[in-house]
Amino acid sequence: MKRIKFQLRAGDPFIQLIQLLKAVNLVFNGAEAQQVVVEGLVRRNGEVELRKRAKVVPGDVIEFQGTEVEVVASDEE
Repeated sequence: MKRIKFQLRAGDPFIQLIQLLKAVNLVFNGAEAQQVVVEGLVRRNGEVELRKRAKVVPGDVIEFQGTEVEVVASDEE
């Protein structure tokens, strides 16, 4: 499984799930991001996540199509 570490911007306590999928290039656009979430194809910490705007925080692991994205806090905090 491919693994990616995604670092939040300084001062940001979270990122919305659909924004994260776009930011790490797992989807082409927002519409596709929303669709894969609604279809139950995205897992958060091992559980299916159906909320498109779920707040993903440091420590969360998002899984989609053989890729794990670990969200980490900014170094500047």
